[in-house]
Amino acid sequence: MRILHTSDWHVGKVLKGQSRAEEHVAVLAQVVEIARAEQPDLVIVAGDLYDTAAPSPDSTRLVTRALSALRRTGADVVAVGGNHDNGAALDALRPWADAAGITLRGSVRENPAEHVIEGTTAGGERWQLVALPFLSQRFAVRAVEMYELTAAEATQTYADHLSRLVGKLTEGFSASGVVNLVTAHVTVHGASQGGGEREAQTVMGYAVPATVFPPSAHYVALGHLHRAQAVLGPCPIRYSGSPLAIDFGEGENVPAISIVDVTASTPAKVREVPVTAAVALRTVRGTLEQLASLKTGEAWLRVYVRETPRAGLREEVQELLPRALEVRIDPDLVPSTPGPRAEERAGRSPRELFAAYLTSRGVDDEGVQELFDELYEEASA
Repeated sequence: MRILHTSDWHVGKVLKGQSRAEEHVAVLAQVVEIARAEQPDLVIVAGDLYDTAAPSPDSTRLVTRALSALRRTGADVVAVGGNHDNGAALDALRPWADAAGITLRGSVRENPAEHVIEGTTAGGERWQLVALPFLSQRFAVRAVEMYELTAAEATQTYADHLSRLVGKLTEGFSASGVVNLVTAHVTVHGASQGGGEREAQTVMGYAVPATVFPPSAHYVALGHLHRAQAVLGPCPIRYSGSPLAIDFGEGENVPAISIVDVTASTPAKVREVPVTAAVALRTVRGTLEQLASLKTGEAWLRVYVRETPRAGLREEVQELLPRALEVRIDPDLVPSTPGPRAEERAGRSPRELFAAYLTSRGVDDEGVQELFDELYEEASA
């Protein structure tokens, strides 16, 4: 069978105030075109369909149309909720999804059988897919209790809970002659972050070992990390990555989807298909003179400017580079001198404290101090 694995669409993303709606339309149209060309038997969307738990009507329309278009290619389509998604809201779309022939799992359900999807390809290959949406630490405990496994004690870790849930859901993987698949939205130890993920839910207690997945799985399709990559483990484990760079930290990533060919008796063969429809994100550095000579095309820019901080510098940079969404002083130029300690602040006026702050940040601009003085006078009147 052939699988198209994608994840982390983040529809509705606004980058430094810039809507990326047109890019998302183009990106998902390209994903659909790839599906038409590759003719997969199964499309897996491994979470974070949206960038926010409260997507706009336009974002909802785009996601549902993209899923419908993928289904019209003839493939079975399975999508799970990610940490950016509202699981309950995705589950509310299940009547529409069921009618459209799309399997949607926004949150963990009471009946574990709901998370095991079965099918047969046109060529007669049988497959079963464990579809596990993102689980918060709090709900992981409830899910373990709900499935009546062992007592979910507070001392047990997130990885313990997830391991037992996956073990429960993959109990049927011993069957021969069936392609065994897992999709989940989770961070696995040893994988590299893409650069734009939500930090609190990718590190610390949310990372799990690859051994939570069984050796009997033919392929594990993951979402959550935005960089396309394989993960060393007891079975083939892979992140498809996001089909577009989500934030400037991902400017070096190559957006792609994964195409997987596998049978019940042969190992998975994976290849990446690049997705090129989005606008590139670039980080550039230099003085105003150097920035003026850059040819950046249509890329969205993060600019580290090598100039002394002063009022109006951002506007000067954006006049040179109108597609600069983020302008910062180059960190190499920012002094490491700390501001005044608490005992040094005592008895000093707000004007004096602000002047000390400017000095600690390397700002030598009388206009900034004068503006502060004016604002302080107005606020104190």
